[in-house]
Amino acid sequence: MLGNNYRKTKIFPKDFYWGSGTSAYQVEGGIENNDWSKAYRDGRVPVCGLACDHYRRYEEDFATAKTLGHNAHRLSVEWARIEPEEGKYDQEAIMHYRQVLQSLHQQKLKPFVTIWHFTLPLWFSQSGGFERADSPEIFARYCTNVVKELGDLCGHFSTMNEPNVFGSNGWLRGTWPPFKRFALTDMISITNSGRQYEAKATKYLSSVFIYFRVMKNLARAHNAAYKAIKKISPQTEVSVVKHVIVFASTYNPFYIIKAWAANYFWTHKFMRRVYKHCDSIGLNYYFYTQFGDRRVWRKTDMDWNFAPDHIYDALMMLSRYKKPLFVSEGGLADTLDTGRSEYITRQIEGVWLAIQAGVDVRGHLYWSLLDNYEWALGFAKRFGLIEVNYETQERTIRPSAYVYKKICEDNGIVE
Repeated sequence: MLGNNYRKTKIFPKDFYWGSGTSAYQVEGGIENNDWSKAYRDGRVPVCGLACDHYRRYEEDFATAKTLGHNAHRLSVEWARIEPEEGKYDQEAIMHYRQVLQSLHQQKLKPFVTIWHFTLPLWFSQSGGFERADSPEIFARYCTNVVKELGDLCGHFSTMNEPNVFGSNGWLRGTWPPFKRFALTDMISITNSGRQYEAKATKYLSSVFIYFRVMKNLARAHNAAYKAIKKISPQTEVSVVKHVIVFASTYNPFYIIKAWAANYFWTHKFMRRVYKHCDSIGLNYYFYTQFGDRRVWRKTDMDWNFAPDHIYDALMMLSRYKKPLFVSEGGLADTLDTGRSEYITRQIEGVWLAIQAGVDVRGHLYWSLLDNYEWALGFAKRFGLIEVNYETQERTIRPSAYVYKKICEDNGIVE
């Protein structure tokens, strides 16, 4: 991978975007009318509650991001706030998000808005959510209204975040709403997405067929939203955020075939359905798995392989779709902050190498700005450049944030 392109100083293209990300439910606090809030009331996931109180403290958090050298920020808007009842839009919530975007502009941080980041309003989830045949039309209507209301303050919208993660955790693993577990999932090893809740999931053999229907509806939903947004705002850049697991293999032919199949079903099957309706593609990268590998890997606090440089492979996988790319998420859980500086540096080296190989990468957004609610794992996992004391809401900048700050301000790695 390194080859002749590797050198100590790695400067990125002019106008490259550097920053970090957050998502509404994970940081805002006070959201009580979506499927995740109902799930914690039912005892199926940890309580989110006030989270980071970012709903009220966003100006402070954005000001800190600016001092850390960022020039961009990825955030999401909460569907349940904006459309608490079907077809009825809350102008107070919309005005709040307008103020959030205005705050980003005041700090000279380019906003990247994700219109939907996993959580569903109760009226939609309780009526079937993305199992509904008309879900693409419902989703496109919501996306169109978001762009109508916020499009003058943001030029880049991602329709959805990590559709495969949403589908697999909801209908195969059963650790996320709607908690439907494919019975045969018990036979395979799964990622750390909330194992303590697996026993509470309802097991079906049919769940896998529902999963495939949901994934098809998600692709249709993105495509419908893209067309609807372009109809009202042709100049708006519309993307999808895709979680890519890099499946590799040893030279064993069986493992080569296995890796090819895994990459196809996890990444390429969905992307082939939507890439023609993307102006750009966001990459979320966390996982590298090599079939037949006998190495003992260093692990993150999520028990994932410490393999930041393999973001190169993920970018190369997405480059086949001939669209501009941006790293929408990439980071690690590291409570003691002992490995984050190395992880960030090696990850950015991987991005730089992809650019040297001809991949059109426009930005890098670390996950995440703040410690936050890590879904079915609650608040135990710490991804933030900024540590959050959840009892006092005190923020503390971690040492690794200053390593990233230097990279951002240097527009690359300068040694």
